[in-house]
Amino acid sequence: MSGAAANKRKEPENARSQDATPKKRGREAKPELVLYSTDMRRAPSEGPTTCVTTWNVASLRSLLKNEPQAVRALVEQERADVLCLQETKLKASDEVVAEAQLQATLPSWRFYWNSSTARKGYSGVGLASRVKPLKVTYGLGIEEHDTEGRLITAEYQTHYVICVYVPNAGQGLKRIDYRLQSWDVAFAAYLTGLLAKKPVIIAGDLNCAHTELDIHNPRSNLKSPGFTPEERESFGRLLLGTCGFVDAFRARHPGVTAYTYWDHKTRARERNSGWRLDYCLVSEALAARVHDCFHLPDTMGSDHCPVGIVLQKPLDGALPVAGPAAAATAEATATAVAVPPGGGEPVMKTATAVAVAVADPAVAAQALA
Repeated sequence: MSGAAANKRKEPENARSQDATPKKRGREAKPELVLYSTDMRRAPSEGPTTCVTTWNVASLRSLLKNEPQAVRALVEQERADVLCLQETKLKASDEVVAEAQLQATLPSWRFYWNSSTARKGYSGVGLASRVKPLKVTYGLGIEEHDTEGRLITAEYQTHYVICVYVPNAGQGLKRIDYRLQSWDVAFAAYLTGLLAKKPVIIAGDLNCAHTELDIHNPRSNLKSPGFTPEERESFGRLLLGTCGFVDAFRARHPGVTAYTYWDHKTRARERNSGWRLDYCLVSEALAARVHDCFHLPDTMGSDHCPVGIVLQKPLDGALPVAGPAAAATAEATATAVAVPPGGGEPVMKTATAVAVAVADPAVAAQALA
């Protein structure tokens, strides 16, 4: 969600919860909605996993001031490997201060920032990683889209993680043409290029409630930014269709109503009158590895809550193993992930090579450096 001016969301006239809709005489009662609860989370996997978390913090400076341990607590609680932050609202000078504060509690982590140069204290994203990525890039590589600090891509041996804060259509839908005709198209083209190389995990605020399950009051919000038919169609057609991404939360919880954003001004969180705007999307090659995708609605500090995804097996290969047999297993695993759906030439030859070499501890250490 963007700034307060773009958040003119219509609230229902009453404050009753969604599952309290009364039966009306002569009309068929609405089906009772199943609301998401953290009790729906799966038990931790017995094997090794990778966890990517994302959180629109609605000003990192404010979060660190008011809840200085919130980021550390989230990382430790979820045993996260990557943390994506949106709406950091930092200036370049603020990045140094924020990173120092975060490193005081997460000393071994690496931090990367992409802040807005178009407007101070606006937008901005950050990515924190337990393991140093092979490469980090900023933006889409198109100047028109890269002045607002909306995207960071971290490349690892076998996959990419993208932290993204998608532009809001704006109050009065003043930016909807830019969103639909320019940003969405450019973002999809960028993703297509990455998918030709390695699987991709997208984590961030996508500023779209894709279905009626993703918003508390759909009928009165059809013209609200983030829920217009045009934005929802673009989301489904480009991200889920053309690019073939899987909405990990929806795949894990079909038919469940869940929210990640609540308007502070109307105290919407107290009524659970929210929107699901924050997502973890995975390319099809990773879909079978998703162990869980979860929300943390009880985590305070922002008008959004954290979202996370847990994938079975370390995505960068079984690095702790040694010996020829273990190396062969690592090679087979990496190759299996690399082959696109339906067969074809593996697209992650570099990852396979690293997995084969993992029998050498020095090579493994270099991969993690």
